[in-house]
Amino acid sequence: MMKFKLSVSSVLAVSLLLIVSCSKQSTNTNPGTNPDPATPVPGPADTITSGANNNMRLGNPTMAKPESAMNENYLINQVYYIESYSRNRGIPNWVSWHFQSEDKGTVGRQDDFRPFTGLPSGWYQVAGNSYSYATNGFDRGHNCPSGDRTSSYVANSSTFYMTNMIPQSPNLNQGPWSELEDQLRDNFVGTSNEAYIIMGSYGQGGLGRGKTDTAKTIDNGRVTVPKKVWKVAVILPKADGDDLMRITANTTILAVNMPNAENLYGTSDAERKAWRNYLTTVAEIEADAKLHGVELNLLSNVPEAVRTALKAKKYQ
Repeated sequence: MMKFKLSVSSVLAVSLLLIVSCSKQSTNTNPGTNPDPATPVPGPADTITSGANNNMRLGNPTMAKPESAMNENYLINQVYYIESYSRNRGIPNWVSWHFQSEDKGTVGRQDDFRPFTGLPSGWYQVAGNSYSYATNGFDRGHNCPSGDRTSSYVANSSTFYMTNMIPQSPNLNQGPWSELEDQLRDNFVGTSNEAYIIMGSYGQGGLGRGKTDTAKTIDNGRVTVPKKVWKVAVILPKADGDDLMRITANTTILAVNMPNAENLYGTSDAERKAWRNYLTTVAEIEADAKLHGVELNLLSNVPEAVRTALKAKKYQ
């Protein structure tokens, strides 16, 4: 069961991490596809959602830290999202990001799946071709979606680090999970709202395409196939000021928790809407994760009374 203790130095490290990401305009030099003049130019602003809109504004649910000793709960600031990464599982525990219409542009999918070379020395780097539905029966499923970062080539390319991926059943990834991403982006947020979103996974054992038995790991045991995949989104109208102070018990919150199993889903228009069958509460996600050895404290930065109300709230 994951339990963590904070030291003063750790708090300072995390604080520094968030301060560093507080510029609205990008000076990021992460690798990405260099735009050809004939291709679409980047969208509105090369926005790094930071400062008042920083990617971890609602909290650090496992108190992850950017220290190599925290190999099962290693905090990585990828600028366009923040994640807790597990060395032994080879996948993120969770990924957190802020989304608003300014993050949408005209840039297409870069599809440059690749290892993240910024991991501590000696850690295995999952390669872009380490798994796929053609070889293992699982998609490289985004946590922070490509579609949420289309304002620039660099922003979109950042979502293709393999530290942002999990082995996800193709029918789930391409069906209801994709539909949920579209609904959040286009309908829940649109142009007038903004959202704080966090996605994670836990457990071991998923069913891939063309398989009859669940797989616990792939890539020669170096990448865990999660059993459950969850997402929580807090949605509120755009406004100036500290968003934490604008979140109330009446704020819209959406939570889903879905088994990572190919046989449960489909990709027809009707089947894509099946994410609604898996609506749940944050409290229920936390309780189920705990049964699988993972302690989560979601929305930890939200004032306690509001946090308690939101955790018990199921989207209707």
